[in-house]
Amino acid sequence: MPNGRYSLHDPHHGTLLGEERFSCAPGPAGWRYVAKSYAPDGAVLGSVDLTLDSRSRPLRMELRAGGWQVRGGAVDGVAWVRTDAADPGGAAAVEGHDRAHGFAGDSPAFLIATARLLDLAEGAAARVRLVSFSGAALAPRTFDQGWTFAGTEEHPTDSGPLRVERYLVADLETGEQHEVHLAGDVVLSAPGIELESLDSPPNPWPR
Repeated sequence: MPNGRYSLHDPHHGTLLGEERFSCAPGPAGWRYVAKSYAPDGAVLGSVDLTLDSRSRPLRMELRAGGWQVRGGAVDGVAWVRTDAADPGGAAAVEGHDRAHGFAGDSPAFLIATARLLDLAEGAAARVRLVSFSGAALAPRTFDQGWTFAGTEEHPTDSGPLRVERYLVADLETGEQHEVHLAGDVVLSAPGIELESLDSPPNPWPR
């Protein structure tokens, strides 16, 4: 089970926003990612607990940030419940549903989840509809992305060759495009995300 740390930056200005300390591994359901994010001063910003099923669909998701909590999963698209974390009874809970393919958010976990859900062959491209929960408010936003599996490279490491996948990801509303580099179930780099440490090799993703 790799344990590691990502640094999180403003993708436009490069300002350090904090870090995310994570663990991830295949499991009985498919794959699970658990993490907490911290501000530069060490204050806890939030947490993510994401479990994918054997087809890389979001079986269960729980996010916490800014006093809010979101729980969701794949139900004829995706469904979720957003509540005040201080309201255990859920009196003011708001439910949502969208015929989207998956979830997105600030955590690198969602880039891995989307890439594995699409399961693209090298050189192939696909369009995906996602519901994003980001920032302290965790308010839902639905958007479309285009993903292209641009190629792979092998990098030598102490534990053997590391297969790195390069994806081109486009926001289909704005046309903005960026690169995402993955190795197994770990993000090596993406806009605003850098892998700073990893205590064991990434888990290879079964195909």
